[in-house]
Amino acid sequence: MAASIIDVAQAVGVSPSTVSRALRGRDGVSDELRVRIIAVAADLGYTASRNASSLASGRTCSIGVLAPYVGRWFFGTVVDAAERVFSAAGYDLLLYNLGSVDSRKRFFAELPVRKRVDAILSLLIPTEDEAERLRSLGIPLAITVGGPRPGFTTVGIDDRAGAELATRHLVNLGHRRIGRIGTQPSAPLYWTTPDLRRRGYLDVLVDAGIPHDPDLEADGEYTVEGGERAMTRLLTAVRPPTAVFAESDEMAMGALRALRAHRLRVPEDIAIVGFDDHELADVVGLTTVAQPVAEHGTQAASLLLRLLRDDTDVPDHVELPTHLIVRNSTAPHRGSLHGGIE
Repeated sequence: MAASIIDVAQAVGVSPSTVSRALRGRDGVSDELRVRIIAVAADLGYTASRNASSLASGRTCSIGVLAPYVGRWFFGTVVDAAERVFSAAGYDLLLYNLGSVDSRKRFFAELPVRKRVDAILSLLIPTEDEAERLRSLGIPLAITVGGPRPGFTTVGIDDRAGAELATRHLVNLGHRRIGRIGTQPSAPLYWTTPDLRRRGYLDVLVDAGIPHDPDLEADGEYTVEGGERAMTRLLTAVRPPTAVFAESDEMAMGALRALRAHRLRVPEDIAIVGFDDHELADVVGLTTVAQPVAEHGTQAASLLLRLLRDDTDVPDHVELPTHLIVRNSTAPHRGSLHGGIE
């Protein structure tokens, strides 16, 4: 049986009218209480009446979500968390999968969201022309990737600092032949994360006095399969790495699979560090830089709801924390492959 507004009110310890005001963005409810009510409503599976909300406000009660890779764990987790918050507040999601160049061009040329949504949550980084098209809609906009952007509320992490955490961990363990599995920014998608994480990796090498070796970098395409191919390529180097920083846990898992196929031990032969703290990272014992992935969606959705109720105190940018989680895939350097000692 579906939860009712009374169930939510009793769970929070407030009146049903307070729950209604909180979920509909009305005044008279503190931000702290509103966030608590939204969270409890999401946990209980309560959804406000969309028809009533639409009639009362003149809004569509829909949120447009723009995503580049709907099937990937990171983006799926962000969308799921955001949907819980929006649903509890009586909003539906319209999801636009813009993973191809053609679909992206068509979307920004036609803007099918016009008059169909009350706000937009973007999981991709728009070009300046695309950003201007979105701003022309005159509705609240939020992004969960990249840094601050005029006209947008952004939620993200410091990718460069996170990569520094991972690489410095390997340096502190005595490794000097440190590989990187990532990718270069893809021009059509304007994705800055790979570049920022690579800069963090290079920054630490410079600080540690370690010469940069281009042969120790490989494109993993941010997928498990790509990570496996990239690790296999790194193993063919004249002087293979003793440690590898993979810019995502999915690529790190692919690297682990490649090392098993080559009968190499982790971390005795090669240490591996990932990034994200994927839901399976603990299962495979992966050392990683953790970020609160679901919180990207929760925070962005909550900020958009505040903007929809004309809150004038919404921050332009919210930076979420990262931290290193040390598991079983890293250990002090014991010597490089092929018998060399560094």
